[in-house]
Amino acid sequence: MNIRLLYLTAETYPTFRADVRVLFGKVLPQHGIHSDIVAGKTPGVTGDSSVWDGGESNLCDVSGGPISKHFKTFFHGIRCMLEADRKRYHAIQVRDMPIAAAIGLLIARFKGLRFYYWMSYPMPEGQILLARERGLSTGLMKFIFPWLNGRIGRLLLYRVVLPNVNHVFVQSNQMKIDLIKLGIRSEIMTSVPMGVDLEELQNLDISPMNDIHLAGKRVLVYLGTLIRPRKIETLFEMLAIVKREFPNVLLVLVGDAQDEPHQRWLEVKAEEAGVKDQLLWTGWLSMFEGWRYVCAAEVGLSPFPRGYLLDSASPTKVPEYLALGVPVVCNENPDQEQVILQSGAGVCAPYTALDFANAVIQLLKMDKCKRNEMVIKGKSYISKCRDYRIIGSNLAHSYRDLLLKEGYGHDN
Repeated sequence: MNIRLLYLTAETYPTFRADVRVLFGKVLPQHGIHSDIVAGKTPGVTGDSSVWDGGESNLCDVSGGPISKHFKTFFHGIRCMLEADRKRYHAIQVRDMPIAAAIGLLIARFKGLRFYYWMSYPMPEGQILLARERGLSTGLMKFIFPWLNGRIGRLLLYRVVLPNVNHVFVQSNQMKIDLIKLGIRSEIMTSVPMGVDLEELQNLDISPMNDIHLAGKRVLVYLGTLIRPRKIETLFEMLAIVKREFPNVLLVLVGDAQDEPHQRWLEVKAEEAGVKDQLLWTGWLSMFEGWRYVCAAEVGLSPFPRGYLLDSASPTKVPEYLALGVPVVCNENPDQEQVILQSGAGVCAPYTALDFANAVIQLLKMDKCKRNEMVIKGKSYISKCRDYRIIGSNLAHSYRDLLLKEGYGHDN
């Protein structure tokens, strides 16, 4: 049975998110699961950015500020759901947009469609936290909008959407546990962790980045966002400790902050820690270029400070580092701790400067034989457990089981 979804995403398209781009755009169609993506069009992308291998794309212009982008995406999604034809779609699926999901749930019920919610992050709580951390430093609207969006979204998500959807796809086992505590039924939830497109990696010739700044250095790499909740400043304190034993250490930060004030604040914290000269800030790079920096490193870092918001995440960095043959130092986020414990390809430590520094020093002192063994273990684990071909196959079975158990569907 072929299945087609109308899939609304909060991210613009094209997207760097592998659980959209790879899982829905590449792997699921191989199993007869197609989706027509509804999203904003990523600004500044050249070429035919509307091509979506998962099905058809329905993109809208989201130029302007973040608030304008939000409203354009929201109303575009509502319009597409209202136009959804039951003869074409088996279900509507909304990703990380609680308010749009509440309206979509009503539309789906009226049209006789199934409704699924994809929850990769506790979005309402994240919006509320963002507003609190910003305060009024960036202006009244940039405080009020996420705060109000988060409050309304939280009410609708936990009281209207999740209790009434046909199914919820969650990011991790921990997120499932958290939602069960809030009264959401276990049987309507499926965990879909982040993975790696091993097929793409195997087809690419990814050579270590040839950057003069890396010459003669013991290179550490952090690949990802520098937003406030990640507490990247702790890595600067860690680096100061590692520097005492390895004066030639260099930390490459492949990513960027959410706003300029926070970026400047991070730069000040690096200078205060005395590691300004031990840092290489690359900003956002293409995935391929980012992977080249990873391949040039001895240790990959994946800090996810403990707390309700990030404990439920399934960090992409750890699987990517391991797939690229780089041992990992991470903290005890439930998902990435599981990966490290089961693979034996890194060190899991509390996210403090001293604990992370000791873990990094341990890996930098490791002899070549032990390092090679760790690399082999990491790659083997990813191929068996976190390859998107495996994740996609399991997810395709989940979609079919959902529809077949309810005796619902038509063959497109």
